[in-house]
Amino acid sequence: MNPAFNESTMTIAPTNWVWFIVAVLVFLALDLGVFHRKPHAVGFREAMMWTTIWGSMSIAFAFWIAPAMVGEQWTGDHTKLFITGYVVELSLSMDNVFVIALIFSFFRVPAEFQHRVLFWGILGALVMRAVMILAGASLIHQFHWILYIFGAFLLVTGIKMLFAGDEEVEPEKNIAIRLARKFYPISTEFDGQKFFTILNGRRALTPLALCLIMVETTDLIFAVDSIPAIFGITNEPFIIFTSNVFAILGLRSLYFLLVGLLKHFCYLKYGLALVLIFIGFKMLIVLWEGRPTWLVFEHNHNLVLIIVGSILGLSIAISLIASKFKTKESEKDS
Repeated sequence: MNPAFNESTMTIAPTNWVWFIVAVLVFLALDLGVFHRKPHAVGFREAMMWTTIWGSMSIAFAFWIAPAMVGEQWTGDHTKLFITGYVVELSLSMDNVFVIALIFSFFRVPAEFQHRVLFWGILGALVMRAVMILAGASLIHQFHWILYIFGAFLLVTGIKMLFAGDEEVEPEKNIAIRLARKFYPISTEFDGQKFFTILNGRRALTPLALCLIMVETTDLIFAVDSIPAIFGITNEPFIIFTSNVFAILGLRSLYFLLVGLLKHFCYLKYGLALVLIFIGFKMLIVLWEGRPTWLVFEHNHNLVLIIVGSILGLSIAISLIASKFKTKESEKDS
């Protein structure tokens, strides 16, 4: 195996995996069963509170909880890898926020029902990503050259993203929705926050259910980009899984925090594209035997974190400056 892609250096006890998954399920149960038992529109302050909570829990996991669980195997490098993976996954999830907003708008989902869709959508996303991570880790263990395919895929995806147009929601082209329509009648009216209702004496899907299907399939598409990206940072399954979980769990509150600010992040997509290009380049550059030392990223975790953070920070800063400039121009015109 190429030394750039070493085998996993941590042996995680099955009980640690179980405890982590159980803790996540408990938090999700509290979320839906206690904090959001009654449907309500999530405001900016509540979204900010939950974003802070999930972000703080992610940092606590990287610096204190994971070292306590894993023991001496968890080093400072593993903390850096977790943070880098978490930042990349959360940033790529931000692109998902734009599409979710379009889906909610298309189906005219009332604000008080949006959290329920996101809850079940994210629960499904956790299951799908767990399967993809386990499959990816198993394949890489057997065939390390798959990482080069991942790298080329990310490079091409990033370049395409740079020149792609605006996202569009087209349910009629969604295979999962077309299959659902074959097996169930579709109601045109919402039935509270239910996914199923009774239509002409038959069990039928509500528009909320179609919205959930769109969210799930959209996340699957985004996962095809994000999972190879995290493998470009580390091949430790525990770090890959936990960083993905924390990023996905924070996506709900991040959505409600950013939904009113989406128009101000016009250049974020280009920053995300550059991150994918950089990670793909990082995965492929190991094939260049005579490369300069400044292109050796394999063990320079600080540099990778700085580059990723700088790209994302710069794209956000440029977006905010451009948005402020456009606001001033529109005020002048009016």
